[in-house]
Parts: sequence; C-alpha cells; structure tokens
Amino acid sequence: MRKLSRRSLLHGSAVLAAAGALGRPYVANAAAATAHVWWTQGFVAEEDAALKSVVAEYEKASGNTIDLSIIPFGPITQKIVSALTSGDVPDLVENYNSSQTILPQNAWNDKLVDLADVVDTQQSHYHPTALLSAKYYNNVTKSRGFYCAPYKCAVLPFHIWNSLVEKAGFKMSDAPKTWDAFWDFFKPMQKELRAKGSRGIYSLGLQATTTGPADGNFLFHYFLNAYGGNAIVTPDGVPHLDDPAVKEAVIKAITYISTAYKEGYVPPGALSWTDADDNNAFHAKQILMALDGTISIELALYHKKEQYDDIVTLGLPLDNAGKKIPSQLGVGGVFVPKGAKNVPVAKDFLKYLVQPKVVNEYLKSGLGRWLPTMPELVKNDPFWLDPADPHRSAYARQGVLEPTAPNYPAFNPGYAEANAQQIWGAAEADVIREGMTPQAAAEKALNRVGAILAKYPIAAT
Repeated sequence: MRKLSRRSLLHGSAVLAAAGALGRPYVANAAAATAHVWWTQGFVAEEDAALKSVVAEYEKASGNTIDLSIIPFGPITQKIVSALTSGDVPDLVENYNSSQTILPQNAWNDKLVDLADVVDTQQSHYHPTALLSAKYYNNVTKSRGFYCAPYKCAVLPFHIWNSLVEKAGFKMSDAPKTWDAFWDFFKPMQKELRAKGSRGIYSLGLQATTTGPADGNFLFHYFLNAYGGNAIVTPDGVPHLDDPAVKEAVIKAITYISTAYKEGYVPPGALSWTDADDNNAFHAKQILMALDGTISIELALYHKKEQYDDIVTLGLPLDNAGKKIPSQLGVGGVFVPKGAKNVPVAKDFLKYLVQPKVVNEYLKSGLGRWLPTMPELVKNDPFWLDPADPHRSAYARQGVLEPTAPNYPAFNPGYAEANAQQIWGAAEADVIREGMTPQAAAEKALNRVGAILAKYPIAAT
C-alpha cells in the first residue's frame, strides 16, 4: 500500500499511550499483526482523542498494531475513491458519510467484505433501523449483506438561538407542535430582530443548496417524511415514484423550502451553501434556527458556556396531522475493502470496538456528537439523557428512542447517485431561479431520479 503524505493526515499509533482494556480481543496474541486504518478526523478534538484511546486499549489487549491515519473529511473521501478504484486499499476505513455515498455502489459492485460475522457478535443489541441501514445489496451475489459495522448514528435536530427568540418578543414554550406551524413560528421574528438592530438576520437556515454534498439532501428528506413521502423507496429497493402520496409530499417539500426562500426568510447564499456554511451562519447569528445533523453546532461552542447554554436543541415536532415523524437515521460505519491485506485483524478490531461498553465509552469521550446504535446504552447510561445537558438528551431521545427510518441509499444504490447529483436542491432552484412551478419541478426531479434508479434493478430476496 502506498505510504500517505504526512501533510494530509495524522499518524496516531506512534503517539498512543497504553491503557487498560475495556473488552477482550478476538485474535490471539500469538497471531499479532498490523492493520492499516484510515479514519475520518473528528469535528471536535475530543473525538480524535477518544479514538486514539480505543486504539491504544485494543493494541495492549491484543498484541496487534493499528497503523492509524486520521484524515480530514475532504481529503479522505478522495483517497477512498482513489483506493477503491486502484485496488491499493487499507485494511479498514471509517468515513461517516460513506453510508450515503461510498458504500451503496461499492457493495453493489462487490468491492467490499461482508461484515456479518462482526455484526453478529452484537446483533441483539442493535437498533433495528441501524441494522437496516447497514445492509446493502450486492449485484454479484444477488443478496444483501452487512458491508459496514454500524457503531454510531445521528439524526437532524433543530438548533435555535433562545436569546434571539426572546429578543424578538417570543418564547420557545409557545412554539407550535406541528411541522409547518413550527417552521412558520420563527418567520415574524426576522422583522422584529431587524428592527432591533440585527439587520442581517434571517429566520430560517434552510439548506436549499445545489452544492452539497449532504445537508441539502438531508433537509429535503426530512420535509419529505414530514409530508408522508417516506415510501419513495421501500426496503426491498423498489422505487414508488408514481405513488400519489409520494408525489404530493415531493411537491409540498419543494413548495415550502422554495417559498420560504423567495419570501426572504432564508439567506440568499443558501443556494450554494456547503455542509459547513449553515453551521457558520448559525454561529455568526445570521440565521435564527436550523435543522442540521448531529449536535456539532452546539459542540463547537462546548467550551464557551454562555453561548452553549443559549442554544435550544429540539427533536422533531409532529406532522401536520399530529402524528410522529420518523427521523432519518444516518449510520456511521466502518468498512473493509476487498483486497485488504489483513482482514482478520481489521475484523478483530471492529469486534472489539462494537462491544457495548467499549463503543459507549468511545462515543461519550467524543462528547456525544454521535449516538450509540444500541438503545440499551442510551436507556441505561445517565450520560445520554442527563437533563443537565439538554442538547445531548434531546438529540439522544430523537435518534434512539423516538421513531426513525433508514436513509434511502441503503435500499437502492441508485439513490446515492441521485443524491450526489443534488436533484432535490436543483428542483428547489428551478422554482427559485427559473420560475418553474413546484409541480413541474417535482415532475422533473422524479423523472431524473427514476432514470437513475432504473440502472439498479434489485432482485426480490
């Protein structure tokens, strides 16, 4: 395997201190070997420190060596694609967006190692949605397999500046309990705040973006589910683009997002936002609220207590009919590419990592930005639901204890391709920029999605 440049990554194993093991390794010390591991850099420093601690504990317990490379999100994505294309691959890869992007097509093309034996060690502990989200279709074997080990997960909670709500003369306790009314609640605050000196503020941080890679797609699908369109692709991989309920939900989602933009409640630059831009806009108080994945917005201010405490974190309201909305659950998984030189050690490390006690301590040490994929951990460890930290407790309840649903690329890899093309953001832009009706934009988008999904026929299993 080619040696990576020190400029683009951090080598972890050389600086790890030994620590007591939290679980037993699965490979005998006599078989000690080295696994080369690529891992995505954390959003906060505590995440990387927690990873290094787990690796050190595993190395001490097993006698194996983990040659760890911690790589920033942008570079690692390119490296993964290049490695899978060339066949010069590491033994283990962690990339938190891979379940939406890299895994679906590469599982389809039989380029990944099935990790059923890893998942099986803890299968009874996993959340059912996490298991569904980790199982991808292989077009060579004509069957589904566990092509990632789902050790963490995330949902999109609401993030709101409480002080700005109160400055505008409102109270969060008065926020409506249904979807459209909840979003609408914040609109009049924009005028009030601008009158009081916050001239550049916008009410809604809607990511109506054609840039991506992820946030615009996530936002659209939360609106889609809120309007009853979650059967757009079913777990068997079959699309239902002609379903009247799906079509109606697509139109409603495009309508709400594009109308809010055209009415001036969304920053003009949102059409070209990247995934970091809404976070930056929130922290700069350019937007009053946002719906965004994980609690990274809050944790960026973790060491600034006054600002950290000023944010309100909320799960989803009810849909417009008063029913619970399932949050789409993004699974963070680790995968093993075919061609890896030391699959046994890679799998052994994963079996160690996914043990409930080990993975729980790891995620806690990362400040709870990612949630466990095992409900018992959230229920039994006070850390996750501690009311002293309302951000984490609201987030954990939404992601693990409230209704959830997988993201559609797990069902059909064509949906990952559609997401990569930013089809839904383009539909919103068609309405905003081109004057297209939401109905016409929806029809155009659904036709584009249908053409892509047609390339991925999935046999009944």
